[in-house]
Amino acid sequence: MTKSRSFSIFLLKPKFDASNSLKEEHKLKEPEGSVANLPDGAKLFIGDKPFTEPWWKDYWGIEQSLLQTMKGAVLFLPVNARWFALTFGYSHHNLKETCYEYDFGLRTTLNALDPHKIKSTDSLTPESAKRERKQMPIASELTLFDINSDENIIKKLTGCVKKEYENLFKNITGSSSLKITSKIHAKNITTLCDKVLEIYLKEDFKITFPDIQNIVPIKDPAIISTLNSHLLNYLSTNKTELTLTTPTIIDYDYSHIFLYCTDHSYSETFDDIYISDYLKHLNDNEIIISSIEQLKSHKLIIQDENGNKRSSHSIFKCLLFDCEYKKSHYHLCEGEWYKINKNYINKLEHALSKIFIVDTVFSECNSQNEGDFNLHIAKINTGYVCLDKKNIAPKGQTQIEPCDLLTFKDNNIQLIHVKFGTHSSTLSHLFNQGLNSAEILRENEIAKDNLKNLVDTKFHNTIDAGNYSVLFGIITSKNPSNGSRNLPIFSRISLMRTKNALKRMNINASVVFIKEISNKK
Repeated sequence: MTKSRSFSIFLLKPKFDASNSLKEEHKLKEPEGSVANLPDGAKLFIGDKPFTEPWWKDYWGIEQSLLQTMKGAVLFLPVNARWFALTFGYSHHNLKETCYEYDFGLRTTLNALDPHKIKSTDSLTPESAKRERKQMPIASELTLFDINSDENIIKKLTGCVKKEYENLFKNITGSSSLKITSKIHAKNITTLCDKVLEIYLKEDFKITFPDIQNIVPIKDPAIISTLNSHLLNYLSTNKTELTLTTPTIIDYDYSHIFLYCTDHSYSETFDDIYISDYLKHLNDNEIIISSIEQLKSHKLIIQDENGNKRSSHSIFKCLLFDCEYKKSHYHLCEGEWYKINKNYINKLEHALSKIFIVDTVFSECNSQNEGDFNLHIAKINTGYVCLDKKNIAPKGQTQIEPCDLLTFKDNNIQLIHVKFGTHSSTLSHLFNQGLNSAEILRENEIAKDNLKNLVDTKFHNTIDAGNYSVLFGIITSKNPSNGSRNLPIFSRISLMRTKNALKRMNINASVVFIKEISNKK
């Protein structure tokens, strides 16, 4: 019986082939002897690392010889004026990040997948750079994976294919690459890739998964060039409102160390990833970013506890960035630009238009931090209580802050949450804080009693009745008249989700922009 084999397949971009798709520092070599089953026109490169000993051998003082090694290979295959790269082992790290079609695996999977037989999803929430992997014991529809097409970018899908493709492969996994299992003979691999290319070029996914089009990738080189210029101009101001993250899921079961490599200069090591650490390294070494290629050449390096490189990613691929161009909204994620559906943006702006208010109590802020601002508001305004850093969570549970400030307004207890800036991760925390607080006050009597213990008895009856409203205060120098446009696109989506969740609890939400006059840095 023919044995099934696993294949990881990349589709190279036009103008890329076996001669220019491997990284300059690659150590792969062409095979020394003959290769009997190599398809016509294909080129094979093999990775043959020398034997080494694992770190724990010396750690425990083991005398026994324990040698390990890694083998890999990349096969470049010409198919209908295009080239594929089939990778084996960990050899895919030797491919240039710019050489392959980033949507090949996912799009092919979306076209081939039976929409009722999805097994696993990897998704990214750009607003917070949160990555999630969800799996089902039984193949199911996409809706059962709780994927919100308005907030999430699908990064990987696994499932069973439609009946019309079962003669090629039964299961399929798609991200940047396509992963399949097939019993096909080596000499027929070109035929298989030809069929895969045909599936990739179809647009069946637009009917099968229509909501996925709320967030679409940008391929127009002219638009990409303009968006890249926006990014460079923004980065040159040395602002830290950009977000830096890893383009892959990190396995936190193991220890990791992070550092940056820029123009042959290595930074110190860090326990976590922050854009400020990268920018400081640039400043300390007097490095000026002048091109996207420079950002692509700079690396975020992830090491294990032995100092061995686990992975390396270009800084450009690690950046998250929002911008607007010709009245359209774009988002940079994992080195690719995405356009947010204009109709959805308009719908979102209309739905949020009434949530932004003016409140003279929160007209301006000249404090250096939120804590000082909250204390100042409570001090100069009768009826406002500062509850910053207080806790209402039941004993033994994670701390939950009820709000930063509390007051009685319009027959409700108004829970006020305040944050500096419009950074997407900051706003995500702000909105989640407001929602979590409201939910526990509605659902948990102990939390409600804990809040009553923090405030004057004049508030108790309203708290007992569960009458609340939520006010989000955002301290910023941006023009309040811009409304939701002051917020990053995915923060608007997060605000809309929070607003709707509060509304289901009969709690009104509102937002006030507080003018920043403190020159806070």
